[in-house]
Amino acid sequence: MAEPPGPAADTARVGSGAAGSATPDPLLLLRVEDAGINASAPPQQLWMDGWLLRFNPGKAKRARCVNAVAPGGLPLADKLQRAQQAYAQAGLPLVVRITPYTQPPGLDAALAERGYTVLDDTCVMVRPSLPDPPHGLAAPLPAGLQWVQLGADAYARAVGILRGSPEAQRQAHAQRLLASPVPYQGCAIQRSDDGLTLACGQFARQADLVGLYDVYTHPEARQQGLATLLCERLLALSAQAGATAAYLQVESDNPARRIYSRLGFVDGYRYHYRLQPLPEPGTVQPQQPQPQPQP
Repeated sequence: MAEPPGPAADTARVGSGAAGSATPDPLLLLRVEDAGINASAPPQQLWMDGWLLRFNPGKAKRARCVNAVAPGGLPLADKLQRAQQAYAQAGLPLVVRITPYTQPPGLDAALAERGYTVLDDTCVMVRPSLPDPPHGLAAPLPAGLQWVQLGADAYARAVGILRGSPEAQRQAHAQRLLASPVPYQGCAIQRSDDGLTLACGQFARQADLVGLYDVYTHPEARQQGLATLLCERLLALSAQAGATAAYLQVESDNPARRIYSRLGFVDGYRYHYRLQPLPEPGTVQPQQPQPQPQP
């Protein structure tokens, strides 16, 4: 389980307070961080001195980054060198996720000094309680639209098409969903006549805590309330399955945060990524054996 926030919270803030009411219970936020790590687990990962290294070649950075969750014993320079070698061998850039729970607490500043750039300031929003599950899920859709449940392969393909993701990323996404220790359930709003997906999203429930993931709306179907209907249905389905609280992760400048605020989500904490700078021209990178997926 993640440790309580330390000095890293100066840059990856707890309770940024931009949306909604007071900061949620810190213990709930700890559970949310753990649940998010579990729900994004790819088959390709390994532990290295307190850091969880992930190597999924899909689009989601949370599945192809370092989660620095424990202090470990190696000097930081040695640990970074080993991580750099592992990601170079995997053919991926070294990306480090910085949260209020990152270890060691000064990692963000140390990476900044080494020239690592900031990517994707992200807000984790939390809905501390869900209403009792409704008797039905008959949220009205506009005429000509229908609800469709999607499995992992179909969902990865649908959201990949909406995002314009290359085929390799869609396949990596499907692989991760199928192998996830926290099961996903995907849902889409499609046109009845031609099956075009106008909006889709999925949830991953761990015990009584549910995360909403990969919510996306077709550009031509935005500003029509479909995202709200979709999220309401996902929350209702998860409440029926036993969820009592919810979370989601959204980039801080994404206008969709207004939708989530109206749905009862409030800011919990923020995280961002640090990207390793490119090596100088002519630099020879040291090699080490290819990291193997954990069993």
